[in-house]
Amino acid sequence: MKSDRSMDKHQVTEPLRVLIVEDNEDDAQLLLVRLRRAGYAPDYLRVDNADDLREALRDKSWQIVISDYAMPGFSGLDALRMLRAENLETPFILVSGTVGEETAVEAIRSGANDYIMKDNLARLVPAIDRELRDMRERAHRRRAEDALYQERERALITLHSIGDGVIATDADGRVDYMNPVAERVTGWTSNEAQGHLLTEVLPLTHEASRIPIESPAAVALRTGQVVNLSEQSLLINRHGQEFHIEDSAAPIFDRDNQVIGAVLVFHDATRERRMAQQMSWEATHDNLTGLVNRREFTERLNNLLSSRQTGNREHALLYLDLDQFKVINDTCGHDAGDELLRQLSRLLLQNVPTNSSLARLGGDEFGVLLENVSIERAREIADHLLSSISNFTYEWEGSRFDVGVSIGMVPIQADTRNASLVLSAADVACYVAKEAGRNRIHVYEESDIDLGQRHSEMHWVSRIKEALEENRFALYRQEIVPLDSEDTTPHYELLVRMRASDGSIIAPGLFIPAAERYNLMSAIDRWVIDQAFRHLQLLQQGGDESVYSINLSGNSLNDEDISDYIGKKIEEYRIRPGQLCFEVTETAAVFNLIKASRIIRTLKKIGCRFSLDDFGSGLSSFSYLKNLPVDFLKIDGSFVKDINTDPMNRAIVEAIHQVGHALSIRTIAEFVENEAIVTQLRDIGVDYAQGYHFSQPEPLAGNSKVVPIHNAASSRGARKATL
Repeated sequence: MKSDRSMDKHQVTEPLRVLIVEDNEDDAQLLLVRLRRAGYAPDYLRVDNADDLREALRDKSWQIVISDYAMPGFSGLDALRMLRAENLETPFILVSGTVGEETAVEAIRSGANDYIMKDNLARLVPAIDRELRDMRERAHRRRAEDALYQERERALITLHSIGDGVIATDADGRVDYMNPVAERVTGWTSNEAQGHLLTEVLPLTHEASRIPIESPAAVALRTGQVVNLSEQSLLINRHGQEFHIEDSAAPIFDRDNQVIGAVLVFHDATRERRMAQQMSWEATHDNLTGLVNRREFTERLNNLLSSRQTGNREHALLYLDLDQFKVINDTCGHDAGDELLRQLSRLLLQNVPTNSSLARLGGDEFGVLLENVSIERAREIADHLLSSISNFTYEWEGSRFDVGVSIGMVPIQADTRNASLVLSAADVACYVAKEAGRNRIHVYEESDIDLGQRHSEMHWVSRIKEALEENRFALYRQEIVPLDSEDTTPHYELLVRMRASDGSIIAPGLFIPAAERYNLMSAIDRWVIDQAFRHLQLLQQGGDESVYSINLSGNSLNDEDISDYIGKKIEEYRIRPGQLCFEVTETAAVFNLIKASRIIRTLKKIGCRFSLDDFGSGLSSFSYLKNLPVDFLKIDGSFVKDINTDPMNRAIVEAIHQVGHALSIRTIAEFVENEAIVTQLRDIGVDYAQGYHFSQPEPLAGNSKVVPIHNAASSRGARKATL
């Protein structure tokens, strides 16, 4: 075997890698001369036996193979078979001086690209030119095909991986392709759907009327325009499953701008729609009992008053307040109280007329709106409810309790126009029923107003004032625990309790509503601030660096001097502002947004921090958070306490947490009562947790005479009143 890599310096325009199978060196040189004269610069290898050829074929870069037909013990046809056995498509030209036509035909059939007689070598270069040109065209075509294949594969992978359903049709609206999401939603496989009309595979109806809707793909095929589907669309698939669909369709055009098909992309909005419906339900219903809540009940009452025909229809409102509910709640715990409320809700539902509205108004209080009933009939219904509850026995962990109810009834007259007055009158009537001995019904009379107001409002006003004068308030604290182990700074919330003259403890849910209504909360807030700072001064002397949260009421947010008062007290007691975190409730902050923002910014300038409390219980508008530069966001406990069993509440907590973090606000979860809730909170990423799982409120040092209590109002749904 001889290899010659040298090049002719005369006509060198195009390199050519050529493998020559020839036993005669002179004949091989003759071939090379012709190639060089034609402008090629051959880089060649000559072989003359099967072993050398097999070795040479390991190099896959040969552009042309030229072989003599007759060689000692080896033929050109043998070389051709060896080349094709390697699955090489390299052009093969057979050169011979004596072989006849039959051999030429056999060579071409075996895969030779050309057959040239040695006495006609003038054909060699044109044949090589042709084969190289064809080879380049094949390579170009193959690259184009590969690129087209790769593009198609990328498109298919993309369509398979996206979260939306995709269906392509031909010009007649018959299915050509479906991605896996479309298969899952429609219940058809792509193979099954091939050739079926889109209206059969994806039948759409109007959500409310269930009337069939024209497919947007059909409209796109007819008009040649992109079409969006109505948000009211519903898909009922071949298995009877219902999906809320949001989609659009676009026509597919050919090179002549003719519509040859359509592609429809749709989103399964079922989860979002159900979540929206659930959130709408949550806004109008009580989570514990499933009954209508106070806001929806008031709305229905307002609608009744505004639309009622005067003079010819009668209505009534019943206000029910359970007797001695606090005994069960305090004796057996909040879970027992919650279960009692659930059972009584079911009992009431079974015994009120079907056209009436039954609501949980708060805590252990219920309302019944009776439409188009006479006073006599309303009294009969109230008697029946009283009897049903009186005959009900509640069992909890081996203990049995009898339950009573006091019912206030208010006739709704033709000239009644104010829902709040009706509810207030019903509340007073219920109070009168309780004062008369409980477990009875009282129909509201005008003379009840004075008695109700005198006892339920002024009674607390005088008691609060006396407690302030006699210094009969006490501070408790409850730990706020970091769920991130990297934060080791202790954090506590300071809570207020009132001591009765006999030394017993009064829960905040009992006196704070009256204090807020009669503008006594500012005085209580200032007492708390003074006592808290006095206590912190002692702790700081001992090296304490804990953060203490102090609540500010809505009354204090309206107090123009509260910022100055706090600043002076910080200087007086030499408190480090970084240890102070003031809490304001979401509702109070929103209703006093400008003043709240001013107070927060003023106190933050000196180093204090702020927390927005009970977030989610009020307006829950994330937009106003931009105007409240708070450091912490306390997620309302009503969403937290059953986060491990209620997916909707988990979604709400997660949404609040994500928005808080987007605004660089750390989140605190309230009402954390077990490890399962803690696990959920850590999974979401909530920063802090507060609740009985970690610690119960305990008196501050110096309040040793105060006995720790549970907030009796918590299971009754009262507004959080820890200060």
